[in-house]
Amino acid sequence: MKNAVIFDMDGVIAHTNPYHSLAFREFFKKRDLYPTDEEFAQHMFGKSNSYILAHFLGRKIEGEEFRSMEEEKEGLFRAIYADHVKDIDGYLTFLADLKQNGFLTGVATSAPRANLDLIMGKLGFGPYMESILASENVTKHKPDPEVYLKSAANLGIEPERCIVFEDSFSGITAATRAGMRVVGVLSSHTKEELPPCAMYIENYLNIKAADILNLLAS
Repeated sequence: MKNAVIFDMDGVIAHTNPYHSLAFREFFKKRDLYPTDEEFAQHMFGKSNSYILAHFLGRKIEGEEFRSMEEEKEGLFRAIYADHVKDIDGYLTFLADLKQNGFLTGVATSAPRANLDLIMGKLGFGPYMESILASENVTKHKPDPEVYLKSAANLGIEPERCIVFEDSFSGITAATRAGMRVVGVLSSHTKEELPPCAMYIENYLNIKAADILNLLAS
């Protein structure tokens, strides 16, 4: 029986959040807004751009205005991050171990495809993924389970055979609602700040495919 592992990207494959913060600071500074670190932690990490913009600008941003603002902010992010792309410690080795053990793998991110392409291009994990979904591929964003249910459908596998790696409240909620078990990646939040997960990791240095098989068997 096939099993699958699905990864979020920001804070799970690569530690991008500090660079998203820098990009949003630059973006909001142009509009004379100066969010605190605490506000960012609460209202940025793991949230969709539509939520973030609406929260900090104090009104709903949609249509062409949203597309234009998102393009501006994500362009800033890619320019800032391009020379700093690095996987979270041990990720690529863990991914290789999963593939050697017959796992199907996918990426399910709320980020735009251009961000995913930047990170995937630099780290080279694209060919190992049987499903690749970015924000353009869904109509409802996390915490809605759509991206994870779509990933399972792409992989041709039941949700209960999927393990998801997530680092945010909304992402863990989305995966749980999809009927999947979650490994919490503690890159942006503490265990206490997240919904309950089947297990938690700081990085990928001490986790192997065998641990995921045990999790699926439990």
